[in-house]
This record gives sequence, structure tokens and C-alpha cells, in this order.
Amino acid sequence: MISVVIPTLNAEECLASTLAALVPATVDDLVREVIVADGGSTDRTLDIADAAGAEIVRCEAGRGMQLMAGAEKARFPWLLFLHADTALEPGWHAEAKSFIDTVEAQRASPAAAAFRFSLDDTGLAPRIVETGVALRCALLKLPYGDQGLLIPARLFHEIGGYKPLPLMEDVDIVRRLGRSRVVMLRSRAITSAARYRRDGYSRRVVRNLSCLALYFLGAPVQKISRFYER
Repeated sequence: MISVVIPTLNAEECLASTLAALVPATVDDLVREVIVADGGSTDRTLDIADAAGAEIVRCEAGRGMQLMAGAEKARFPWLLFLHADTALEPGWHAEAKSFIDTVEAQRASPAAAAFRFSLDDTGLAPRIVETGVALRCALLKLPYGDQGLLIPARLFHEIGGYKPLPLMEDVDIVRRLGRSRVVMLRSRAITSAARYRRDGYSRRVVRNLSCLALYFLGAPVQKISRFYER
């Protein structure tokens, strides 16, 4: 029922955990295929994907391009987009199946769902970040890509899918969906905190918020991407 699409680029440190979290849903026949859209990894990423039985799609680097390349290969009526460093918590598939059943039974309008953001780190700083993300999602219905996106394939193609953007592709697609077509699930998407630890929590949060502000002010995404990578 679900095709999972994971964009990768030198993701050997985290990909195995992300794939392992999908196993129970595969056993239950909810996840039917996993597609790894790789942007040119030079580490063991492709070996890990191949050993897990994932279909590998090689494409140009850039998350928007990779997500779309993976979606074009998907064969099933629901798509689940996941970042390579994000593992869904145990039990996620029961809530996802309930959401899917509700939409398919037409008890709700076609919509996409995202998971609750969590970081795999201890201490006060990650909990503050998680609280901020929860508030953003509650007030704005604006989940980021590290919260996953579960969406009917028909709706995904209806709104034009992901745009070939180097950054902000997640915000772009959620804005096109609109608040009324975004549902927040309770299950957590647990994301690696490596970048927060490397850059510093405060610095990382300020950078992310600055990029979002620049995007809403209409700055070219290519310039935002260069600012983000500095």
C-alpha cells in the first residue's frame, strides 16, 4: 500500500536505522517497497540499501530532485517520504494505517500526514527545539521534511509533487497542500541531532529560522541554499 522514498547522499551512518524502523510495517504488508534515491554517495550507503532490499534510483544531487525521482518509480497508492537520518518510532505504522483507512473510506478529505518531531539527544536544548517545532506545527501546520510526509500518490501528483529545489522543497509542498490538507500524527519521527551538536543548537535554530524567513520574504532558493550551507 505504501511506497517509501528516501533521498540519500553519504548516509551510511544513519540509513540502517531508518530502514530497520520500516521492517514491522513491511511484515504487516503496509510498506510494499522502499526506494532509495541517491544523489551520488561515495560511502557504503548503496551497499546498505541493497542489502536491505531497497530499490536504488541514481539521480542528480538535490533533495527536491531526488524525492521526485523516487516518486516517479513508486508503484503503490500511498507515498511516504523520509529523510535518511530520520527513524520512525515503534508502532508508527498502526497510526499511519488508521489515517490511511480514514482517508480511503472517505471519512475525511484527501490529505497528507506528518509525524511528531523528535531528536535523538538528551538534555534541555533538544527538548526546547522539539517544543518549538510542535508550536510551529500546531499554529501554522508547517511540518518540515524531517517529520516525514505520508500522502496519497494521487494527491501528490495533483499538486505537482516536489519542485526541483536544493532547499525548502518541504516547505514548498506543504504550502501547496494548504493547512486543511495537513494532519499531524502523534507518532514520533526521531531525527539525528548530529548537525545540532556539530553546529551548536542555538546557531542551528537561528540558521533554520533565517532560511524560513528569507523564503517567505521571496528570496531565491539558490541564495537561501548558499546561506544555509555556509
